[in-house]
Amino acid sequence: MASAKTKRWLPLEANPDVINQFLLGLGVPQDEAQCCDVYGLDEELLETVPKPVLAVLFLYPITTQTEQERLQQEDEIKEYNKVYFMKQTVGNACGTIGLLHALGNLTSEVKFVEGSFFDNFFKSTASLDPLQRAVFLENSTEMEVAHTVAATAGDTEASVHADAHFICFANVDDELYELDGRKSGPISHGPSSPSTLLRDAAKVIQSMIQKNPDSHHFNVIALCKKSG
Repeated sequence: MASAKTKRWLPLEANPDVINQFLLGLGVPQDEAQCCDVYGLDEELLETVPKPVLAVLFLYPITTQTEQERLQQEDEIKEYNKVYFMKQTVGNACGTIGLLHALGNLTSEVKFVEGSFFDNFFKSTASLDPLQRAVFLENSTEMEVAHTVAATAGDTEASVHADAHFICFANVDDELYELDGRKSGPISHGPSSPSTLLRDAAKVIQSMIQKNPDSHHFNVIALCKKSG
């Protein structure tokens, strides 16, 4: 785990345009899936998000409160072999880890370009454990270069000193999971479905926001399946 202290990437910006170029370059065709902003968590604004929603990314500020909750949640974490999960061993890689968590649980729904990074990554890591997947990513020069390009393409100046963190919400076998590479495993948030994924994730996100009333640096992004 010493590598976690030595390797740090620049953080990804919560910018769907940048993330979509990143996904496209690594093997997700534009007509398969794309990210879009979620402008609010009330029912009316959730309805404006293109459907179906395949996964939800949530960026939130790291505070003393969120760190305490993360440590407390460790007691609740169980092993879910059906869920694609990986640890985060590279600093500021949480945006990329969030996308890998989303896509890793969608390999039967999203068709990657054959021979692309994502195609090879998920085939190569399918049978690995969460830490082995992290090491595989950490040793990937292709991903590091692609991540750096994406991280410097945003509207804000990239800095290695990030105080925010991306996590992913995914529906696996009609259950909502929170996937966070800084935790030891997935966290189940109960029953869900492909059609209610966004609404179910929004409830969990609202709860997290309400617990941190002094923070305002929140972003929600949906990974949506292109239709038609």
